Formats: sequence, C-alpha cells, structure tokens
Amino acid sequence: MEEPAKGRAQTNCCGPKPAAQSSCCGSANSSDPEGAQVDCCGPEGTASGAARFYSEAELDGLPESVTDISLGCGNPLAISELQAGEVVLDLGSGGGIDCFLAAKQVGPEGKVIGLDVTPEMIKLARSNAKKIGATNVDFRYGEMEDIPLPDGSVDVVISNCVINLSPDKDAVFGEVFRVLRPGGRMNVSDIVVDGDLPQPIRDSLDAWAGCVAGALDESDYLSKIRGAGFEDVQVLSRDYTDIDDLSELEDVQVIVAGPDGMIAEGEEAQALLAESGLSPHDLAHKVASVKVRARKPA
Repeated sequence: MEEPAKGRAQTNCCGPKPAAQSSCCGSANSSDPEGAQVDCCGPEGTASGAARFYSEAELDGLPESVTDISLGCGNPLAISELQAGEVVLDLGSGGGIDCFLAAKQVGPEGKVIGLDVTPEMIKLARSNAKKIGATNVDFRYGEMEDIPLPDGSVDVVISNCVINLSPDKDAVFGEVFRVLRPGGRMNVSDIVVDGDLPQPIRDSLDAWAGCVAGALDESDYLSKIRGAGFEDVQVLSRDYTDIDDLSELEDVQVIVAGPDGMIAEGEEAQALLAESGLSPHDLAHKVASVKVRARKPA
C-alpha cells in the first residue's frame, strides 16, 4: 500500500488533521530527530496518561518519545496473555508503546507488527525501536480496514483506542478475523458510549475528540465483533470518568473529550454541557473505556 501524498487529511484520535502534521494535534515541529510531534493534544506531560494504564515496571526503560505519545484509553496487553513465540499485530500502533511491551512478552522467537495510517507515526516508531534496541518489531503503513497481511498469519491482534475511529468497523473486525489464525485472539481497549450522545456533542467535532465522536453504543460494538465470526466475546472491564463538579474545569476537559481528555475545556466545555442538557456526572457515565476480548474459532 502506498503512503499518502503530503496534504492528504489524516484521521486520528483528535479528528482530521493535515498530513503535514503528526497523528496528534500539534504541528510536526518538535525536538524529536524524526520530526514527529510528541506533545499531543492532551494536557502537558502526557506521560502521566501512560502511567494511568501501565505499571512502572512496564514503562521502565522506555524513552519519552514512546510514553509521551501514548494516547490510548487502556492497556490491551493486560488481558492478552501473550506467549513466547507468538505473532502480534497492533492496529494503530502510534509511537509504539504497546508494540514494545508486547515484543518483550513474545521474546526473540516472536514478532510484533505495528500498523499505522500516519507516515509520521511510522517514522517515529521506527526511531523509537532503534533507541531501545527492539529487533522483533516491524512498523508498517496500512489501513485497518484493509490490513496488508496474509490470511491466518497472526496469533493475536491488539488495539488501543483506535478501532472506534474507523468509519467502517465491520470491515475492521472482518479484516482482524481474516488475518488471525484459527483459535487466534483479539484483545482491544476502546471507547464506547451508553446510548446516544447528545447531538450537539456529536456535531461539535472541533471541541470533541474524534475518538468519542466515532464511538458506538457498547451493544452495537459487540454485535459487530460477533458478526465478523468471533466467539467468546467478553467485556472484561469498563472505566468511567466520575466528575460531579462543573467548576473543576480541568476535569470537565476530561469528560468532554472522553477518558483520555483532549480538547474542550473551560467556557467551551461549559457551553457544550449546557447545550446538551446533561450534568458533568451524567455525561461522564455516557462514555466508557472498555477492554474487550474475543476469539476466532479453532
């Protein structure tokens, strides 16, 4: 698959951005030698975001160009039970954090493939792999609706807050099913909603992170997984943001952009909440980060 020409819009967890930018929200200007943005659309110091989902032991030894770019909504490896020698595919691999952690678990006899639609992220992830000496990780350009891998070539597929970005989730789950070997597993962290989000929120993509705007109701999300042919589909955890006080503007930002917390804050956040007719507490409990496990029949 050819990489997109410069100027083509890229869709990421913060909505469409020009290709001259990274897969995050800022410009591509940064101190990173590969030119990929590492200070993303979350609050300053997004390494704290990685620390919410990964243990100190997991993050130990990873450079800031890995941890600071982590924009996931969970830790899919916590439910993956990876085995030595397995082949793992990470959809939307970004700066590579889940790939590098998976690479340690599958060992030198295993392999991890990171797939991303943004050339800047591929470039950054490859640079990160060199920094930490990860030799069993391969970062590739590609779309999750058309995975550039043979049938039955992967043991485990993971993804972290990316599948909900796709406008064709049926195609994504169908492709995951295709590339998995019989008995293979899919383990993802993703964003779902409880019922319909208020239309003002759906419409306000400038203020809402794309990962929330594209989220499905949990039952619809699971139905699409089963429709692709998976069995043993389970939601292993749900993580809601619990905020009761609209005056806590920093926390309102977290609600308005979902568990990651990205864009809307202050007066903008208050205006969206007022228009939606929901309290911060109500809105927080309409958006959840879930860990989902499924298996391809043997």
